Amino acid sequence: MNGDYREKWNRCLEIIKDNVGEEHFSTWFSPARAIRYEDNKLTLALPSKFFMEEYEDRFLGLISSVLRKEFGPSVQLGYEVEVIGGDKKSAVNYASPMRSHAVDTKFMQSIQRPASDFMKSQGGKGVEVDPQLNPAMTFENYCLGDSNKLPYTIAHYIAENPNKSDFNPFFLYGSVGVGKTHLIQAIGIRIKEKNPRARILFLPMRQFQNMYVNAVMNQKVPMFINWFQQEVDILLIDDLQEISGMTKTAETFFPIFNHMHLNGKQLVFTCDRPPVELDGFEDRLIDRFKWGVTEELPKPDYNLRRNILKFKAQKNGLALSDDIIDCIASGAAGSVRELEGIVMGLLTRSITLNCPVTLELTKEVMRHTVKSAPTTKPINFDMIVDATAEYYKLNPDVIFTKSRVREIADARQVIMYLSHDLTGLSSSAIGAKLNRRHATVLHGITAVQDRIKYAKDVQEAVTTIRMEINRMAKL
Repeated sequence: MNGDYREKWNRCLEIIKDNVGEEHFSTWFSPARAIRYEDNKLTLALPSKFFMEEYEDRFLGLISSVLRKEFGPSVQLGYEVEVIGGDKKSAVNYASPMRSHAVDTKFMQSIQRPASDFMKSQGGKGVEVDPQLNPAMTFENYCLGDSNKLPYTIAHYIAENPNKSDFNPFFLYGSVGVGKTHLIQAIGIRIKEKNPRARILFLPMRQFQNMYVNAVMNQKVPMFINWFQQEVDILLIDDLQEISGMTKTAETFFPIFNHMHLNGKQLVFTCDRPPVELDGFEDRLIDRFKWGVTEELPKPDYNLRRNILKFKAQKNGLALSDDIIDCIASGAAGSVRELEGIVMGLLTRSITLNCPVTLELTKEVMRHTVKSAPTTKPINFDMIVDATAEYYKLNPDVIFTKSRVREIADARQVIMYLSHDLTGLSSSAIGAKLNRRHATVLHGITAVQDRIKYAKDVQEAVTTIRMEINRMAKL
């Protein structure tokens, strides 16, 4: 096998290209070279460590699946990154953990069976769907307050009236750890309680992506689409943003969405941002997300934090005084997950030390659990524009014009790149602020990413502007 590893890698690249689309492939995978295959380990040469980090953060599930198909289940992945120091070049080797993204469920297995196996065991009515629901995530275990009352009410209505189209699709967005997954799982659990024969599926979007990759590799994409269309009545998709930029996956998801919606099948999504800020999605799909209702699930307010703490403490047999609950609710203004971490930390220390929970013990746990308040202002788009205009000695207003003067165009692209890198703005949102199309922003970001590798003037500009932005954030 060692002699033909490059040929195998080229076949991997063909599958990857079909999944991520031409633009992402050209940016992230064209520069990669397979340089060694030894002891069941494939080593890729990459232009920079940034590429390796993108592979690990965004594409590892896809890369892992494809490599296992071509090289076998025990293949390992390594990287060799070129480092330039002075006039010398050297290579640094890195190893990938190649963590598995496979899901061992009946549903995943069914995608890989022959077509005839899809329609058996249920008297011709199709295979049974494993809903993949966590029985603990019920409405009864969900703490309610003023800050989350509206999304809870919508979710509860859907669960009680799954055949009505008032809130279809339901698009729930919010930051990490605020309870989005719990709320949409509660919908599925309640529907299943009322109708055990309901075909419900909860699916993290990354799992959908991995299943799609398997379907591609087994040449069963039409069967994959048809399975969702025919066998699922209520689809609960978690972390929709995970397929941002995965063009082929999004294209495959479109007919599933369309068919289910047209046939009155309920669709529920969670995401870390509203539909208008999703990056890399077709406009027709974003428009369809708006057909139903979009609602934010905010971070819990003070009263809700107190309710959550009381509920979690009582459930774990932990006695917390009002002073301790007030202390935690005042100091931990983040997520539900953070509150749960504090309660579990108190429970563990109380048992280990065989002592009651005191205010002093609470403050000690919080020092290890609660994030410190930021000492700098959040970086925003206006800061980036001002710092870039100052560096290029331009009036900020000219950046928003249609001028194509080289210096202005360069400044505009640097703003696109830094806005993408330093803020939570999507490329669509950046384009709206600069009066440019989404495709123009993507081109600008990619242009700076490419030029920064070899053009010293661009490297210097980005570094200097970034330092000025950080200085502004500390003022």
